[in-house]
Amino acid sequence: MGASRQSGELSQTLLAWIRAELELSGKSQAGLAAALGQDRSMVTKLLAGHRGLKLDELPIIAEYLEAELSPPKMTKLHPNMPKNENDKALFAAAEAVRGKAYAPYSNFHVGAAILADDGKIYAGCNIENASYPVGNCAEPSAIAAMIAGGGKRIQRIYVTGPGVTPVTPCGACRQRIREFADLDVEVISHGVHGTPLVQTLEQLLPHSFGPEFLGR
Repeated sequence: MGASRQSGELSQTLLAWIRAELELSGKSQAGLAAALGQDRSMVTKLLAGHRGLKLDELPIIAEYLEAELSPPKMTKLHPNMPKNENDKALFAAAEAVRGKAYAPYSNFHVGAAILADDGKIYAGCNIENASYPVGNCAEPSAIAAMIAGGGKRIQRIYVTGPGVTPVTPCGACRQRIREFADLDVEVISHGVHGTPLVQTLEQLLPHSFGPEFLGR
């Protein structure tokens, strides 16, 4: 993983996640900042210990964490880092919740974050079950969080997973997204070691069936 750092201000979502990590680790921000200056393994222990993921699956979050707690340096951005503020916040939320995924059978951890019509971000992860069909994908978990939180419509959705290949929503999840999103809503699919794939819902699910067919 490269050592590039982003010196701009982090999103409130990511800051909240970092503060929670610091509290869990029992370390003060100043203490962790000092440790980061000397020992990068501290980042590895912090992320892997509390999120159940290897550091190499969270390269951008590790860099964000270092950027927040270390003196900024003028270096180029990580090539796969989201560039706009909304996507930075969505990526951070998806990656944070991906670390909580329950995937003991596939070991394939997925996170999804939704920017809803109320301006809030709602996130969800995949939850597997010994009876495989009973499991839940990350996207419907995020949709459920949105509805429970008072959001009504999906404005943008970001999905993250391991590897270099974009982790796109499965067919059933595309239909679930269709229920709450317009066809021009963009879905970002990101294998965190690769380049994000940005497509509209209509591109992911062409000639789709939706609520308007039933008079809604």
